[in-house]
Amino acid sequence: MSSDRVACQFCEQEPPRDAVKTCITCEVSYCDRCLRATHPNKKPFTSHRLVEPVPDAHFRGLTCLEHENEKVNMYCVADDQLICALCKLVGRHRDHQVASLSDRFEKLKQTLETNLTNLVKRNSELENQMAKLIQICQQVEVNTAMHEAKLMEECDELMEIIRQRKQVIAVKIKETKVMKLRKLAQQVANCRQCLEPSTVLINQAEHILKENDHARFLQTARNVAERVAMATASSQVLIPDINFNDAFENFALDFSREKKLLEGLDYLTAPNPPSVREELCTASHDTITVHWLSEDEFSVSSYELQYTIFTGQANFISLYNSMDSWMIVPNIKQNHYTVHGLQSGTRYIFLVKAINQAGSRNSEPARLKTNSQPFKLDPKLAHKKLKLSNDGLQMEKDESSLKKSHTPERFSGTGCYGAAGNIFIDSGCHYWEVMVGSSTWYAIGIAYKSAPKNEWIGKNSSSWVFSRCNSNFVVRHNNKEMLVDVHPQMKRLGVLLDYDNNALSFYDPANSLHLHTFSVSFVLPVCPTFTIWNKSLMILSGLPAPDFIDYPEQQECNCRPQESPYVSGMKACH
Repeated sequence: MSSDRVACQFCEQEPPRDAVKTCITCEVSYCDRCLRATHPNKKPFTSHRLVEPVPDAHFRGLTCLEHENEKVNMYCVADDQLICALCKLVGRHRDHQVASLSDRFEKLKQTLETNLTNLVKRNSELENQMAKLIQICQQVEVNTAMHEAKLMEECDELMEIIRQRKQVIAVKIKETKVMKLRKLAQQVANCRQCLEPSTVLINQAEHILKENDHARFLQTARNVAERVAMATASSQVLIPDINFNDAFENFALDFSREKKLLEGLDYLTAPNPPSVREELCTASHDTITVHWLSEDEFSVSSYELQYTIFTGQANFISLYNSMDSWMIVPNIKQNHYTVHGLQSGTRYIFLVKAINQAGSRNSEPARLKTNSQPFKLDPKLAHKKLKLSNDGLQMEKDESSLKKSHTPERFSGTGCYGAAGNIFIDSGCHYWEVMVGSSTWYAIGIAYKSAPKNEWIGKNSSSWVFSRCNSNFVVRHNNKEMLVDVHPQMKRLGVLLDYDNNALSFYDPANSLHLHTFSVSFVLPVCPTFTIWNKSLMILSGLPAPDFIDYPEQQECNCRPQESPYVSGMKACH
C-alpha cells in the first residue's frame, strides 16, 4: 500500500476501498460508495465540508460513541434515520437527536390525544343516536299496540252497529210481512164471501136453462134473471184491485254505499305538509294574504297559520324551534288567509300547519314582507312655484314665472323649491323611490317636523338628504357634505327608512347598489322631503323593499370624504 493511499473508514469489507473524500464535519474518510450512502443531497449533509483525502490525518474515525472500544456499525443506530447515526458518530448533534425525538413524541402524543378525543366524541354521538333509535323503536311498539287495540275497538263497534241494524231491519221485514198477509187474507175472505152465493145462483140459473116447458120456464126464470143481474152488478163492485207492491217485489236491501265505505276503511295518518304558494301571496302596508296548497285537502280537518317577524338568518333556527314569539291563527277551513295589523315594510316568517285527527305537519317556512306605507305630496307643504299633479305623486318646477319668491316655505331655501309627504313616520321600516328623470339639481331625504322652514334641507341637524348638484352627488346633514360615487345616468333613487333601527339608506335600485347610510338616533317623527331646482320628480310610494336590500348596516358604502364647493367641513359616513 503506497504511503499516500487513504483507506475508507466506513467500509465493512477487508481490505477497505480507497477513500475519495474526507468529511471534515464528520471527521471520516469515505470511498465513493459509502459517500453516496451516508451523504445524500439534502440537509443537513449539504452543509458538510468535503475535501480530498488527507493522508496521515488523525481523525476520530469509526469509534462508536455509544459502545466503548467498538467500531461503529448499523447496530449503533438509535433511530432509523442515517443522520442520527452519523450525528452519534461524530458527537456533534446529540442534542438535535434528543430534541427531534422529544418533538416527535409530543407531536405524536398530541395527535393521538386529539384523535382519541374525536373518537370518544364520535362514539358518544353514536351512542346518543343509538339511544334515540332504540327509544323510537320502543315508541313504535307502544304506538302499534295502541293502534291495534283501537282497531279492534273500532271494528267491534262497527260489528255491533251492523248486528243491531240487522235485528232492526229483520223485525221490520217480519212486521211488513204480517201486515201484508193480513190485508191479503181479508181480501181473500171478501172474495170467498161473494163467491159462495154467486155459485149457488149460477147452479140455479143453469138448471132453469135446461127447462123445455115454456110456461114453467117463464114462471121460474123471471125471478132468477133478476137475482143474476143484481149479483153480477154487486160482484163487479166487490172485486178488489190487485197491488203488486203487496207481493214484496218492490223492496230491496241495498248496502252498496255502505260496502264501499267499509272497503275504504284504513288507518288515518297525519296530512302531508302543505306548501306556501309565494307567487300567489299578496301584501299591502299592513296586511299579507297567504295562499297554500295541500295534497291531502280532503283528509285535512283544519289549518293553522303561524307567523312572526323575521329579524335575520341567525335567529331563524331558534325561532323555528321555539313558538313563544309566534302569533297563531287556528281553525282555518280554506287554503288562504289574510293577516291584518302588520307593520309596514317588515319581513315575516309564515308556517302553515295541516291538521286532522291523526296529527299535524308544518309547511316549509316562507318569508313574506309587507309593503311600505303609501303617501303623497302634501300641497300645504309645497312651494307655491311648484306644480303638483292631481294624484299628488309628481312635482314640477313652474318655469312660466321668472319672478323668484322671497317668501320662506317649508323645506325650501332661496332659489330651490321643495315639498313634503303627507305622513310623519315614527316607527317601522319604509321604502320609496323617486324618479329623478333628467333633473340635475335636486335633494331628496327626510326631516323632522321641527326642521327650520327657511333653510335648505340637509343644512341643519334636523334633516338628512341625498343631493345632486349638476355632476356632483353628495349626502348632506348638519351643514356637512360627502361625495358619493354614482352613475351620472341614474334615473331612479331608492330611499329606505328603518326608523326602529335608526338608519336612513339610499340606493341605486336599477343597479342594486347601496349608496350611503346615515345612522340616526331618531327622537321625533320624520317626514319625506323633496326639493328640485329644475325639471320634475315623481314619487313611487307603498313599495316593498327590493330583494337585494338585506339590512342597511350590512351594506358597503360608496361615500368618499371630499371638500364640497357648497358647504365647508366634512362628516364621516355612518
